[in-house]
Amino acid sequence: MNGAPGNGGNGDSGPQLTLRAILTGGALGVFMSISNLYLSVKIGWSFGVAITACVLSVVFWNALRAASLGRLPAMSILENNCMQSTASAAGYSTGGMLGMAFGALLLTTGSHAPWYFVMPIIFLTAALGVFAAIPMKRQMIDIEQLPFPSGIAAAQTLRSLYSRSRDALQQAYALLLSLGGGAAVGVLRIQEGLLPWLDRVIASIRLPELIAIPARFSPIPDHPLAGFGFQPSALLVGAGMLMGLRVCLSMIGGAVLLYCVVTPILYQIDASHVGDPGYVPSRIMSPDGTILPPRWALWTGTAAMVFASLTSLALAWPAVARSFRFSAAARTGGAAAARDVPFAWFVAGMIPISIGMVALLHLAFNVSILLGVVSVAMTFVVALVCCRVTGETDTTPMGPAGKLTQLLFAVLAQGNTTVNLMSAGVTAGAGASAADLLTDLKCGHVLGACPRRQFLAQLAGVVFGTLAVVPAWYMMFPDAQRLEQLNPPATMMWVAVAQALTAGLDSIPPSARSAAVIGALVGVALPLLEARFPRAARFVPSATGLGFSWVMTFDSPLAFAAGAALAALWARLSRRSADRFAVPVASGLVAGESLAVALMAILAAFPSAISQLLAALGVGA
Repeated sequence: MNGAPGNGGNGDSGPQLTLRAILTGGALGVFMSISNLYLSVKIGWSFGVAITACVLSVVFWNALRAASLGRLPAMSILENNCMQSTASAAGYSTGGMLGMAFGALLLTTGSHAPWYFVMPIIFLTAALGVFAAIPMKRQMIDIEQLPFPSGIAAAQTLRSLYSRSRDALQQAYALLLSLGGGAAVGVLRIQEGLLPWLDRVIASIRLPELIAIPARFSPIPDHPLAGFGFQPSALLVGAGMLMGLRVCLSMIGGAVLLYCVVTPILYQIDASHVGDPGYVPSRIMSPDGTILPPRWALWTGTAAMVFASLTSLALAWPAVARSFRFSAAARTGGAAAARDVPFAWFVAGMIPISIGMVALLHLAFNVSILLGVVSVAMTFVVALVCCRVTGETDTTPMGPAGKLTQLLFAVLAQGNTTVNLMSAGVTAGAGASAADLLTDLKCGHVLGACPRRQFLAQLAGVVFGTLAVVPAWYMMFPDAQRLEQLNPPATMMWVAVAQALTAGLDSIPPSARSAAVIGALVGVALPLLEARFPRAARFVPSATGLGFSWVMTFDSPLAFAAGAALAALWARLSRRSADRFAVPVASGLVAGESLAVALMAILAAFPSAISQLLAALGVGA
């Protein structure tokens, strides 16, 4: 199953890359890209969209057929695969760099980069990922037959849907129902004042942003603790169901440790040294008296995650080493090569993309030509590692890839935060995109689809995604304050690493520096324990979960843990039901709320955006 094309179709016959598949996949990808952008900003955790795109593509087209009273003909399974490729590329490959690198830039500088620079950079970064996947597809999918589990699962799901399998249809309905439920929760939790007319409609049934834990249970009763409560979010609960019990229990354990143990100690130490001329406070308290533990803990959490990621990558060194060895078989021809993307396409695409990217980075952010070339060249190294690890483990290591490239550019461009963020953002973003697109190519490979047509569908998806996600970015987050309101964990990590690497460690409170060393040691120790005692690995706390809990407020880990506990309880009560429906339900909750919140933010910003556009065009002046 891993390597040989299935019987789902033949790569040279039957409709695949049709106009209706591209347009329908593009329309679906527009919504998925906006949803994924909000998701990456809100929780800093990215979920592959292959299976979601697969199910929604079938449901979406069947809904259009029903609306046309059957006048629209049915799509073939390979045509639907191309539609899925377009939607997946649009949904995944365009939003990551916006939420991370450009989000960090917005928080660092306080202003947006001009859209006429952002849009082409996002397009070229995503396209770089599409083209970087070309030389790796034949090696990793055709020759080595790496599993890419999500790709195989998507192919099996698509086959089940076309065979009218009862289980597959029920899973599709479950995803749609939970999608609607997640969207409803998003509407009921809309920020007050964002859409005044909606405030009036939902006034009596509005869900609170936070269900606060009573003050008598607070570890510091004299001051409010930011986020000390439960956030009734379908998105966070669904994400917890997908993450699993081990990661989420590690998260809530880390959050309790930070809020109930470490923060009171810091508060007491700061209070006892008030007025001491040589004492540097922990900075956990904001000017309004609210205590915000992640302001201090950010460095510890980031250190734990970075070192855990690097340790895991080092432990997987055989897979990484194999990334740089291309077998002789990959350079030979054959029947598969006749349908593969020609190397000439790779060259013809990479030359203008590379030149354009280097020129844009130089013009927009004053990145030197040499550093721009290094950034593009490093994309292939990062893509090799990301694709290899994703193929073997189904996990894309964008986190360590991003931090490694930030470290590299901190050495090459000392003291320049903007250069650090943009150069590393391009490299990590394109590498992660290549890995996800290979997952999509694996799905097509199992079904017997033509790789050339999938490649073109992915390129089309990049166009749709870029055109949708860049305007959405400016509308959802018109200023740094709106972005800060979400306390975006991954974006804050990018800021923290960039500032620490460029401004020096003296910019960090001494107590936070000491804690960061402890976090780094924990980040190294836990993956080593997992590797040393594999049978007991599920009882070892997740370093990623612990680190993540220290860069976000308490309410998020609590909601994640609630979702994981719900999924575990479901599995205990009915294993068969949970195996069939837990993932579709969780995916629907995540996509539903993120899409609803993102679209409402865009709707709220739309009048202002139109006014600014008219003013720029001189209309009404």
